Amino acid sequence: MTTEINILIADDHTMFVDGMDSILSGEADFVVVGRSYDGPSVLDFLRNHKVDLVLLDVNLPGMNGIEVCKEITSQYPDVKVLAISMFNEESFVSEILNNGAKGYILKNTGREELLKAIRTVAGGNSYFSDEVTEIIMKGLMNKRKSSARTGSFIPRLSRREKEVLKLITREFTTQEIADNLFISLKTVESHRASLLSKLNARNSAGLVRIAMENHLLDD
Repeated sequence: MTTEINILIADDHTMFVDGMDSILSGEADFVVVGRSYDGPSVLDFLRNHKVDLVLLDVNLPGMNGIEVCKEITSQYPDVKVLAISMFNEESFVSEILNNGAKGYILKNTGREELLKAIRTVAGGNSYFSDEVTEIIMKGLMNKRKSSARTGSFIPRLSRREKEVLKLITREFTTQEIADNLFISLKTVESHRASLLSKLNARNSAGLVRIAMENHLLDD
């Protein structure tokens, strides 16, 4: 008798979720038990339903996939997480793996590999597509080379700078950051400029990458 795998699809693009649902529902051992279109709804769903595996997009609104994965690992250790994303940067891959994901595949992955990845992760093993494995290996090599060349360090950030940086990684706008922290737009821009300078980043995307690579938002 085939064991059924209860799957929650978490992605903010309805068309993508429809496609995943169509593919997975055609498999005898897969049951799509739910859909979530933002981070908080993933955790809400898990409170009331039996889920074996979450097919989790890294870039979710409300609460990004990395934060969601961390909460799933903490609150629901029996639930497996397979990350799926269009992001192929090493920082995103390593960060979500460090927070409990058992696998990572890209959104251009073919149908057969998708099915294989889900069954592998649901069975308790890790799965990375060839491209993701190459990304991880290149990242490790680059870090070793970088540390060998220079003893670079990340400057200390103030509590407020960390708060602003965390909201930037969650894709908050300048106005939303100001409203959330009860500070002025000018103050937000000042903190952002300080972060760009301290972390030697060119833009917000660079701030996100550096924050994740160096675990700057860890408590």
